[in-house]
Amino acid sequence: MSLEIKVPPVGESITEVVLSQWLKKDGDVVEMDEVIAELESDKATFELTAEKAGTLKTIAAEGDTLAIGAVVCEIEDGGAAPAKADAPKAEEKPVVAEEKTAAPVAEKSGDSYATGTPSPAAGKILAEKGIDSGAVKGTGVDGRITKDDAVKAEAGKKPEAPKATAPAVEAAPAGSRNERREKMSPLRRTVAKRLVAVKNETAMLTTFNEVNMKPIMDLRGKYKDQFKEKYGVGLGFMSFFTKAVTEALKDFPAVNGRIEGEELVYNNFADISIAVSAPKGLVVPVIRNAESMTLAQIEKSVLELALKARDSKLTLEEMTGGTFTITNGGVFGSMMSTPIINAPQSAILGMHNIVERPVAEKGEVVIRPMMYVALSYDHRIIDGRESVGFLVRVKQLLEDPARLLLGI
Repeated sequence: MSLEIKVPPVGESITEVVLSQWLKKDGDVVEMDEVIAELESDKATFELTAEKAGTLKTIAAEGDTLAIGAVVCEIEDGGAAPAKADAPKAEEKPVVAEEKTAAPVAEKSGDSYATGTPSPAAGKILAEKGIDSGAVKGTGVDGRITKDDAVKAEAGKKPEAPKATAPAVEAAPAGSRNERREKMSPLRRTVAKRLVAVKNETAMLTTFNEVNMKPIMDLRGKYKDQFKEKYGVGLGFMSFFTKAVTEALKDFPAVNGRIEGEELVYNNFADISIAVSAPKGLVVPVIRNAESMTLAQIEKSVLELALKARDSKLTLEEMTGGTFTITNGGVFGSMMSTPIINAPQSAILGMHNIVERPVAEKGEVVIRPMMYVALSYDHRIIDGRESVGFLVRVKQLLEDPARLLLGI
């Protein structure tokens, strides 16, 4: 008797998923509750588990788009295990026999696996010039084709060009002109749709400022070892920015709001979304009630969510419901950018890389580690005065981090 394993409901707004990867093969024996496949929706990756022990019979293939409730596989009762155990014994004798008969051939010919095989550098040269490796005699160890062999083969081919027919004289374009096509993942499709929708449906503007990061860097340099020893996590920039944002949102509640139909919704809490680059694309997990958290609690939350994002273990609940987003393009070297709002939120703060630049302080030119910050906002709910005031408040808090600890 077999049991059908179907796509489980994974969220109210999700109607279909993609079978991204089989973790078990057709015919494998699986245990109850063992993870057998990964399903990917437009928001997250989910694990599909076996609902009973038995032998797996796959129905859907990797890359298939499946509706909620569709049959993914079946698990049959009984005994593929003995067959699998016996299989290697049946194959052992032929393998040994083949090795015994194959060995003398290699000895007689003097060839090895390396004979006629180009090195990586040689292979690249031969591929670029369109020369078949079979036409080149290798002078390396065991007949391997070296880079020098490839260069000489190229040189030897050029004098023959005049003898070729007219079509052959035509020079091939330098470099590869191959194309590679792959189907967009559900996550990438959703991100693409949402980004276009935000640009079309909001009155998005961006305001910029710069932050002197020296006070925070000095504070981190002084206390980072004690902080790590006490709390078990490093003291990074994200906790300072998150704390500064939550304080500034109290003074400018419109930045923490959203438009819902014909109503403006203001939140008296700060659920901060942190943009994280994951293997399958950008994800935005949420730190709940960040306004009530300490720097250490924020750092622990950021680390936990980042590790889950890297391993594609984030849940839908962990990625929905944020009220404001912070994104850090500085980790990739970005100098300045205009981040796109994470709908239905009304604003997003962009961090960038830190660069030492000359600035004026008290009538003198000094070198300071400076960062450009950008606030993109929906002008329908946030006025220019509020957007600029919010960003200035964030700047003040970051340049005087004692205010973050004292709440002033």
